[in-house]
Amino acid sequence: MADERAFKLRIITPDRVFYEGEAIMVELRTTEGEIGVLKNHIPLTCIVAPGILRIRESDDVTKTAALISGFVQILQDEVTILAEVIEWPEEIDVKRAEEARIRAERRLAEKASGTNLKRAELALQRSVARIEAARK
Repeated sequence: MADERAFKLRIITPDRVFYEGEAIMVELRTTEGEIGVLKNHIPLTCIVAPGILRIRESDDVTKTAALISGFVQILQDEVTILAEVIEWPEEIDVKRAEEARIRAERRLAEKASGTNLKRAELALQRSVARIEAARK
């Protein structure tokens, strides 16, 4: 029997349909903060911020991914994420993500003139999201 709490979830990237199925809850980070989405959520469109995407398919099945950038459209019975970059944990090169984290932290600590601090902060957020997703 279908779960009455479920809604349709589609995650699309420029290269592929990353995920298509039903979920009972989705959690992600937006530029406005962390949000959790359940069926019958108020319609909303947000900009995605780097972080962990949690897809709860049922009470005992949750999938995670590193969602780096994109947009999310939330309707009462459907959520669509247009992701520029999203990766399953097994797709993440942890060594590369650790190296990116170290570089970003170094740039932020040095605060050298000409360093784009906002860009360094975003690089740090992206690398941390990848590392966290790979460890889940």
